[in-house]
Amino acid sequence: MITELWNTVIYEPLFNGLIYIYNNWTDQNFGWAVVYFTVIIRICLIPLSLFDAHKHRKNQEIQEDIIELTKGYRNDPILQKQEIRELLKKKRVNPWAKAVILGIQVIVFFELYDIFVRGLSNEKIIQILYPFIDFPGVINTAFYGFDLSIRHDVFWSAIVAIVTFLGIYVGYRKRKNLTMGDLAFLVLFPIAIFFFLFILPMVKALFILTTMLFSVIFNYFAKFIFPVKKKAVQTEPGKENT
Repeated sequence: MITELWNTVIYEPLFNGLIYIYNNWTDQNFGWAVVYFTVIIRICLIPLSLFDAHKHRKNQEIQEDIIELTKGYRNDPILQKQEIRELLKKKRVNPWAKAVILGIQVIVFFELYDIFVRGLSNEKIIQILYPFIDFPGVINTAFYGFDLSIRHDVFWSAIVAIVTFLGIYVGYRKRKNLTMGDLAFLVLFPIAIFFFLFILPMVKALFILTTMLFSVIFNYFAKFIFPVKKKAVQTEPGKENT
């Protein structure tokens, strides 16, 4: 029953949408169809992404409040914990939007994997296609000299790993007092991404790279839509004129 539900509710609609894009928008280039398909999904998720960006900015402001409380009550650890607990309770951040966004992207990721595992033979395509979707014939999996269906592709896996490394590095530049764990994550996580994508069809790397680049562009504009409010620096009593 679960398999039937997956096919009817998720696999078949997404597959037909992908084939429609392949037939009508990309001159039967499956690589660009995956790119368009990914961008469309992310555009549909923009309301949730905006909500998540707003909550993220609020969370950054909460972190600044926590730092102020830590400094203000540094001589009273018990009261400090109480104040921080009340602040978190008052401004609780609900991560459901991010969970939904990640969940949908995971579904699409496995859907693309399912497509290449099941194969793109004419017989299987005909069985899945809706009546109003034109039969595409043999699917063209060539993408600028690469085959989207092959595994063990070094080039695209490396690109995603490098972009991942740069994303983490840029985020770390804004932080102070990095730990050895942070540095290990900076190095090991991109390496893990590389080997993970290396064993999968190349189309996965293309999907993840498109998602990452879309997120970079979206986050750039989100900074202007939801700027972090800078708090005025407060001096401790008795130190104003020192």
